[in-house]
Amino acid sequence: MSWFYRGIIRPVLFTQEAEKIHDRALRLLAGVSRDKLLLDIAAALYGAPELPVELFGLRFPNPVGLAAGMDKWAQAVPAWRALGFGFSELGGVTWHAQPGNPVPRLFRALADEAIVNSMGFNNPGAAAFAEALARWKQDDRWPNHPVGVNLGKSKEAALENAPNDYANTFRVLRPHMDFCVVNVSSPNTPNLRRLQDKSALDEILAAVQQNNTGAVPVSILVKVAPDLSFQALDEILELAGPRHLAGIVATNTTITRPASGDARLREIYARPGGLSGRPLRPRSTEVIRHLYRQGRGAWPIIGVGGIFDAADAWEKITAGASLVQIYTSLIYRGPGVVKEIVTGLRQRMTQNGFQRLEQAVGTAATK
Repeated sequence: MSWFYRGIIRPVLFTQEAEKIHDRALRLLAGVSRDKLLLDIAAALYGAPELPVELFGLRFPNPVGLAAGMDKWAQAVPAWRALGFGFSELGGVTWHAQPGNPVPRLFRALADEAIVNSMGFNNPGAAAFAEALARWKQDDRWPNHPVGVNLGKSKEAALENAPNDYANTFRVLRPHMDFCVVNVSSPNTPNLRRLQDKSALDEILAAVQQNNTGAVPVSILVKVAPDLSFQALDEILELAGPRHLAGIVATNTTITRPASGDARLREIYARPGGLSGRPLRPRSTEVIRHLYRQGRGAWPIIGVGGIFDAADAWEKITAGASLVQIYTSLIYRGPGVVKEIVTGLRQRMTQNGFQRLEQAVGTAATK
């Protein structure tokens, strides 16, 4: 199936504007999500084998998750499990509905298997997003894997009002998610990355945790940028204990660009926004390794950035990631990519004599 997507379907899709194809794909998956027979067919074709991971008090059927940015309207919540994902992170979601940045804002760097996006947290707002999640549960379509939500700052909210903005979104969505990711690292909302500063982030996490009440608190993670210095990453780690962080998502897209002799690539890379895909892989792994070493493995890491196959995922896991996420490789490799990665991870576990994936986490972090 993968060869068919890459050799036949993808060339046709890539003749069309990137965001339009994204929207059409989501509408297709939304239709699949509402039909049990279609979900069953998708699961039969693309479902991944079991490779369970226990984390945050949750059971993940396998360690490969959907990264934030793909499903910002909760359109296809049931479909992600049918495509083999062991968990999904929806959003980003902001307190206020917002259209995002002007189009065009999504570009393929085909030769490097990368994407540049300047979407700007386009989403329906927290209240509408919560209603969409509630409908999936009411319709008995909720997936049997953990569902997280990525929280962003509304563009209209001043930086000094960011704690309240994040807290409002969290409060409304809290009943509908298994874990939460506080996103202060997107490059596409003006000045957002300034909120990665230790004192600013501390205020946001304090405000969110004040609303994290109930018998079972929601696990809260922070998503960091690959462009942060190791010192800045260490300062975020210093908040993990006092603010009861469950873990860290490493990393978001990058504002740096690889050198290229290809004129078309240089044109794409000159556009503003965040870069994802293959060029991000080395730096995201480097950040994961540093966070694992500095935190001594105390705070689980979800590894993101340039994961296209089992070798890439294994690199992230042995560097210190307990789970991984993909986005760009789904676009370039097609719907069979999760199954391929999980199958390859199982093979690598057997080759290395591991009984559980947790045994592999961080094994290469000190090398």
